[in-house]
Amino acid sequence: MNIILLGPPGAGKGTQAARLVEHHGMRQLSTGEMLRAAVAARTPVGIKAAEVMARGELVSDEIVSALIDAELVAMGPATGAIFDGYPRTVAQAEQLDAILAGHDRKLDHVIELLVDEDALVERITGRFSCSSCGEGYHDTHKLPQTPGVCDKCGSTEFARRKDDNEETVRTRMAEYRKKTAPILPFYDARGIVTRVDGMADIGAVTDEVEGVLAQGA
Repeated sequence: MNIILLGPPGAGKGTQAARLVEHHGMRQLSTGEMLRAAVAARTPVGIKAAEVMARGELVSDEIVSALIDAELVAMGPATGAIFDGYPRTVAQAEQLDAILAGHDRKLDHVIELLVDEDALVERITGRFSCSSCGEGYHDTHKLPQTPGVCDKCGSTEFARRKDDNEETVRTRMAEYRKKTAPILPFYDARGIVTRVDGMADIGAVTDEVEGVLAQGA
């Protein structure tokens, strides 16, 4: 099975993708990570991409398509794919159809995790973690049992990500809407988009996603 999983930063997309990888043996294909790996490994596509980036230019759709094609070859036909960060335009969506067809695959589902922007701001800006072990906490939903002391390792040092602020979160939301707006009508017309409440409990979201996948099993 091949799916696109959509959702703005903080919607829980990474968590749900990790569960799909664990439960179904699917492969999460992040174009950004594939590009960095190809450049580091100095593959033919990676060398070409490095030259483009060195000139300060954006990597072409042709290069991204080559990365995806190579990854699908390496995965083999039995492994499902979760596309992350691609496609972002109708042209890329059409290219993805062609790439999948070349591997006797098709796109089965586009799953979008819907969020309430104000609630998402509260969710993200309240996050902090233990500086020692990385255990995650939240100002409202998960404070340490002993104030100022990490439940997991006993450290008293905590940190917040600099970009976990309201202005940045709202900018990310606007950017997400801008990037997904072009492709959703394309897939809606094919009847393969399902929208899931990304603000629900993590387990409930997983159950909904699994229910979507079961429809195509």
